Amino acid sequence: MNALVTGAGGFLGQRLVERLVARGDRVRALVRRESAEPFTPGVESVRGDLTDPQTSLRACRGIDCVFHAAAVTNLWGPWSHFHRNNVLATRHVVRACLAEGVARLVFTSSPSVVFDGTDQCGIDETAPYPARWLSHYPRSKALAEEHVLSANGSGGLRTCALRPHLIWGPGDRHLIPRLVERARAGRLCRVGDGQNRIDVVYIDNVVDAHVRAADALAAGSPVAGRAYFLSQGEPVNCWQWIDAVLALAGLPPVERAVSFRAAWRVGTIAEWSWRLLRLRGEPPMTRFLAAQLARSHYYDLSRARRDLGYCPSVSTEEGMRRLGQWLRASGSG
Repeated sequence: MNALVTGAGGFLGQRLVERLVARGDRVRALVRRESAEPFTPGVESVRGDLTDPQTSLRACRGIDCVFHAAAVTNLWGPWSHFHRNNVLATRHVVRACLAEGVARLVFTSSPSVVFDGTDQCGIDETAPYPARWLSHYPRSKALAEEHVLSANGSGGLRTCALRPHLIWGPGDRHLIPRLVERARAGRLCRVGDGQNRIDVVYIDNVVDAHVRAADALAAGSPVAGRAYFLSQGEPVNCWQWIDAVLALAGLPPVERAVSFRAAWRVGTIAEWSWRLLRLRGEPPMTRFLAAQLARSHYYDLSRARRDLGYCPSVSTEEGMRRLGQWLRASGSG
């Protein structure tokens, strides 16, 4: 197929481009700025900003399937920033798909679109969006996801949304490096009782699910118009997993601890301080981050297994082995 990958300069986008090329698809990679690492030979690299509707129209021309992975993923910032880059940009992509006759659209969403700050143990895709949001990021992703799914069936376009939770693996430039950096700076602190269980997902399994979703988006397919949780299928203890990652980087386990209530209060005060004083950067703690670090959140994969044939091909154990090799090779372990 002729595939377009938005956010192709990111962790998921780059790996998705590689997988599509390897299986013989023709790939157009949309990036906001030139990538430090060149794409596989034969990939058509296009620069542009999805907040400009003309960028989407140019990028979607002659395309069969769009993988929309581009997004702002910060946990802090003004609503206008998230709305412009996650909501409006996604609307531009959908509009371009309809205008250019694109048949399939796979949207990279997030489980945080249904996170309400409480424990979520084994929930499935029937869980509703929350009545209140703890962060602009999940709110913007929920609005974008809702728009993508509502567009299913319009003008011959078939859509679906994938919700991978905490993507990790070799080449990650966000989750793992941030954990290691904070630990080395002595700024990593366990929140809550340390017993919360969470879902994580290895990068190759996320890429596999995206390709499976695209292939399954045929006329009459149950995949069309649906959202899917993605993970390793085996929840881990949040803080034991973090300690295991730190051990791969040659760092000791997290010793400092704070209660969820204390972290919530600190997050509340920090959010107000950053707003009133217009401080730069992200607060060290927010209410959303406190809840994510202290609460359990893992998901039922029955729908993905049934409709996509999804089964993680890389186990958590094997993924950690590969991560350790990468950290050592990069000088972080």
